[in-house]
Amino acid sequence: MLRPEDVAVKSLGECRIPSPIGLSTVLGDGIVNYVPDDARMPATVELSSDVSERGGVYFEKAGPRKNIYFDPEKTSAAIVTCGGLCPGLNNVIRSLVLQLHYHYGVKDILGIRFGYGGLDPDSGCEPIALTPELVEDIHKDGGTVLGSSRGPVEMDKAVGFLRDRRINILFCIGGDGTQRGAECLSEEADRQGYPLSVIGIPKTIDNDIKYVSRTFGYYTAVDKAREVIDCAHNEARSARGGIALVKLMGRDAGFIAAGAAVASQDVNITLVPELYFDLDGPGGLLDLLMKRITGRGHAVVVVAEGAGRHLLPADEETRDASGNVLPGDIGVFLAGRIKSHFKDQNIPATVKYIDPSYILRSIPANCEDALLCDQMARNAVHAAMAGRTDMLIGYRYDVFIHVPISLVASEKKQMSPESELWRSVLAATGQPMRIGAPDR
Repeated sequence: MLRPEDVAVKSLGECRIPSPIGLSTVLGDGIVNYVPDDARMPATVELSSDVSERGGVYFEKAGPRKNIYFDPEKTSAAIVTCGGLCPGLNNVIRSLVLQLHYHYGVKDILGIRFGYGGLDPDSGCEPIALTPELVEDIHKDGGTVLGSSRGPVEMDKAVGFLRDRRINILFCIGGDGTQRGAECLSEEADRQGYPLSVIGIPKTIDNDIKYVSRTFGYYTAVDKAREVIDCAHNEARSARGGIALVKLMGRDAGFIAAGAAVASQDVNITLVPELYFDLDGPGGLLDLLMKRITGRGHAVVVVAEGAGRHLLPADEETRDASGNVLPGDIGVFLAGRIKSHFKDQNIPATVKYIDPSYILRSIPANCEDALLCDQMARNAVHAAMAGRTDMLIGYRYDVFIHVPISLVASEKKQMSPESELWRSVLAATGQPMRIGAPDR
């Protein structure tokens, strides 16, 4: 259970400088208001009947403050994008730059090239100056204008890099690995006695960051995944014994696979990391597919990349640059097993395997994600100018909040098998609650 001290956000010091953005402190005067420093949002809105379990834990509400910590005329900021691509990265960069430049008057804004590696002075990747003119149209394109990469950087070198360039604020756009790096940067700056505001902006197409109900890029990915599933459905029903197997992103969480299945309404089986499934035996995946093909003639299966890990034990020695263990390809594995099973049973089947992952990652954000990107970016600027640090912009119960990075870096969010989303998947697909192994 969360404690009040768990949600306390670090601050660089007292805010003594009046904000230049000219908002109001009076409710009802028709002018947008500053957010009071003591504004809070409850950590949960679903309370037990036992009042003692409520806990009294409240997150700091995000938004512009009346007084700020940094003097805009003397402030320099930097932006870094890390990890895999995600729809909306350029939207976030653009809104950060415009909010800093036009609303706060911060003119010196640098873009760090190719992830945290660009903070290494020996990398040869010089930062680029970010201006309103440079970012004017970047939101229309997918990817990131700054480039991205995975992997760590030596923290003392990185902070030295920022100090040498007199950077006061660093915006770190990325997932849980990026945010762990941001936390280390903040700690190293504090150790060196350098007042650096480190603000995280949650980026993960998988939607698996705690205390963030939705990360940008997720709905764009679901939208495009639905189009892919529609095509897969056409492939499946146009072939004798057609089975379309679509692999979607989701290393530890099945939000994209679940969301796309519900949006499509043409998926027959959805496999996610949160739920164990049997491949063989009565009620297993192959058994279900056999019944579907003999009964209806075609099937569409969606599998998240992290599903079925018990079938493909990961090699602990095989890791990506961020240190994540790389499991085998469940999509390729399942496609092969399905083909061989139907062949062994002498039942005609045509298996089409589709992996659209890189396409989904690299497209521009749709309208819904573009709106979220803009709001997250502008709230990140407000937090930074007010001297907050070692925190991330969260989004919970339709409100933006300040979340200590330590909270989101310690545990990933997963989809509950008891959630409304999974209940919708079961209703849309008609699949059983358990695929084999009822005791799992």
